Amino acid sequence: MTVKATCHCGAVELRVTLSDGFATARRCDCSYCRRRSVPVVSAPLDGIEVVRGAENLTLYSWGTHTAKHYFCKTCGIYMYHRRRSNPNEFGVNLYAIEGAEPKEIEPVTWHDGVNHPSDRTP
Repeated sequence: MTVKATCHCGAVELRVTLSDGFATARRCDCSYCRRRSVPVVSAPLDGIEVVRGAENLTLYSWGTHTAKHYFCKTCGIYMYHRRRSNPNEFGVNLYAIEGAEPKEIEPVTWHDGVNHPSDRTP
């Protein structure tokens, strides 16, 4: 399933090939995602093409720097991130996708990011 995703101001546009449509919709409760609180869907690493606005994307990363979160510099909308739980995938802002209807998709499942294996000491 290939979809179009845009930020609020329209400066950034993505063409996204989703791994399994909206079936992968989820939220995470890690310290970062719980503050963002937007559901994401999965895309493979080769599944995102920046159609417009690559120069307008900015990156946020912290901790292990495995997760890399990309935002529009103008309107601040989160677009996608390289997942910490599976660095071979991207998570894409479900509600930036054209045609995604929250009332038809909610409720979405929660992923336990608080107890992430990368945070455990051996």
